[in-house]
Amino acid sequence: MTGMARVWSVALHGVDGVPVEIEAAVGGGLPGVHLVGLPDAALQESKDRVRSAVVQAGRTWPNERIILALSPATLRKAGSGFDVALACGVLAATGTVPADRLDGTVLLGELALDGRLRPVRGVLPCLLAARAAGLRRVVVPLGSLPEAGLVDGMDVFGAGSLNDVLSWLAGDRPLERPDDGAASAPRPAFPELSDVVGQDDARRAVEIAAAGGHHLLMVGPPGTGKTMLAQRIVGLLPELDRSEALQLASIRSAAGRLATQQHPLTTVAPFVAPHHSASEAALLGGGSGVARPGAVSLAHRGVLFLDECPQWPPHLLDALRTPLEEGEVRVARSDGTFRYPARFQLVLAANPCPCAPPDDRDCECRGQVRRRYRERLSGPLMDRVDLRVPMVPISTWATETPPEGTDVVRTRVLAARAAAAERWSEHGWRCNGDVPGPVLRSRFQLPQRVVHPLTSRMKRGTLTARGADRALRVAWAVR
Repeated sequence: MTGMARVWSVALHGVDGVPVEIEAAVGGGLPGVHLVGLPDAALQESKDRVRSAVVQAGRTWPNERIILALSPATLRKAGSGFDVALACGVLAATGTVPADRLDGTVLLGELALDGRLRPVRGVLPCLLAARAAGLRRVVVPLGSLPEAGLVDGMDVFGAGSLNDVLSWLAGDRPLERPDDGAASAPRPAFPELSDVVGQDDARRAVEIAAAGGHHLLMVGPPGTGKTMLAQRIVGLLPELDRSEALQLASIRSAAGRLATQQHPLTTVAPFVAPHHSASEAALLGGGSGVARPGAVSLAHRGVLFLDECPQWPPHLLDALRTPLEEGEVRVARSDGTFRYPARFQLVLAANPCPCAPPDDRDCECRGQVRRRYRERLSGPLMDRVDLRVPMVPISTWATETPPEGTDVVRTRVLAARAAAAERWSEHGWRCNGDVPGPVLRSRFQLPQRVVHPLTSRMKRGTLTARGADRALRVAWAVR
């Protein structure tokens, strides 16, 4: 006679979760374990982990034919997060644990050979998908409990071992619950803007970029403060609201970058600065096997800083054009297309030439070398950069008037952001950088005398329509 049981888990597909129904059938054939439902190599190996963990938990592993079917069958299942669900499904099919306790319960976690539960990535997006599917109870490893506690409307439990889960299913012991008071992280201390001496034009450009959500390019010799200014932009930006913070946390969780301490949720805009040797998968997302979010997605609702941008391969720089326009990255794989949010603020820093002397008159680069160096930043990419500011060498450290600090500038930035949010609230745009160009040119049209410099440059062919739209966005931010 064949015993049957059903249990729930969740598969991670990009930064979205897909509820997976696991059916366990025990008996009716030669001993063996058969996994069906497009499992990957890590999931295929779970058979040995699950069997060892069940034995170490003091339960008997059935010496019969075991079929474990994961549905939807057409969705590829990847990773080790199904281990606990598979173990409980087998034991429920043999009557070792009550099957009714598994109804509506999601089980996530990797099993060690001795039965310990290990954290897995993507718990937060998996729980959000489970909640949307009507599942209201979940058991996760203790290391993932703070992350799981971010999801409202679900009964969340944490277990340290398979034996803890089985005892809880039998009603013999309770499991740990998340601490509701430890969900939000304190605001960290940011680098102080007053540390940047001089560079009044660049400081003004950084303030405008932060106020309007505009992309920025800083060009100047080494030591002029390009990196310092870029690192201080995040301190000027407004905090993320809860929905944005949860979306960012989901991306970090899917990438395996979410902190597992008591403060997995942060309202601080991210600052991501990948090295110019980063691969396409590291920048945009993807990779061999399971696709993961890249730097552009980890910078969602924050700043992506590319230092020494002419050193980046041109094809990677040009690949930024789509996420800059659409706010997302699409990674195509044989088993489907993964979509990652990627609405970030791009900040670029570049030297004027390869040798980059403090005084441009001392440059030893030939004209062809300088031209090739600048051509690494293609015209279509530069057409998407709103502000370009030259930076000059610093001539003195002493100033008569101390530079404005982060708090002073941030107050003006927040006021400008609040005004823009109120102005565009009925349309759903957050800042001036989000407003489509056709809307600015039609519904919010400026007088002809105001836009005459733009139209004259367009007629001469020195400015594109996209560039004119970006100039209008910056004008609304400066207004």
